[in-house]
Amino acid sequence: MPIQPSDFKYISDFIKSAAGIVLAPGKEYLVENRLSMLAHTLKIESIDELIKKLRKENSNDLKQKVVDALTTNETSFFRDKHPFETLKTSLLPQIIKKRAAIKQLNIWCAASSSGQEPYTIAMVLNQIPALSGWRINFIASDISEEMLERCRQGLYTQLEIGRGLPANLLPKYFSRHQNRWQIKQELRTMIDFRIFNLCKQWPFMVNMDIIFLRHVLVYFNDATKREILGKVRKQLKPDGFLFVGSGDNPELLDKNFTRTEFSTSACYKITSP
Repeated sequence: MPIQPSDFKYISDFIKSAAGIVLAPGKEYLVENRLSMLAHTLKIESIDELIKKLRKENSNDLKQKVVDALTTNETSFFRDKHPFETLKTSLLPQIIKKRAAIKQLNIWCAASSSGQEPYTIAMVLNQIPALSGWRINFIASDISEEMLERCRQGLYTQLEIGRGLPANLLPKYFSRHQNRWQIKQELRTMIDFRIFNLCKQWPFMVNMDIIFLRHVLVYFNDATKREILGKVRKQLKPDGFLFVGSGDNPELLDKNFTRTEFSTSACYKITSP
């Protein structure tokens, strides 16, 4: 049964308040599909009954399940390829030189989804001999506890492995686990996976050398994007680097960011005073 206009407005207001995600008119089909699956999983008779339950009960567990259901988790290993080439060939050599005295690297992947992006970054870091002996503070975060649990397990189907992972890296970083592939322990322990809502107050973190904020800003309106970018500026070191999605342009929203071109891709730096 199609979602009622009043229910769609309620869900749109709910997800905007809870996660900053904008569901414009025309996205009814998405809400219907996602909440139908959730209702089936929870053994609730219909979307209508699910929304009534959400309206009536002050259940944080149900709220989180609805947020999880409506959050897009499209990702793959080495997605777009070029940012990871830039990380390996341009950014890390610069940072290694600058931080040689302290031998510490701070990196944050701010929308980890089911883990392919942070594990891609971990593979890149693992292939840099100059980082041997360094202290690497690597945080990966997501708004979905369900996705974070998947990240921590590091288990992927053959289809997920086939989407972007170079064949030579499979035996190096994965082991067979029944009918799936699991990231090896050495990479899983590199990353501190945390629940994190970009639209709420941010918890304390060390200032970052590199922040990956890819394929997430697109889901917010301009006001929320500006707010998030303002927080990013405070979290990024003055000589740090920000990666965003190919369709994002922080310069248009925050004059304090400057696009920096490399041979393989671009990222952003904080504008010098």
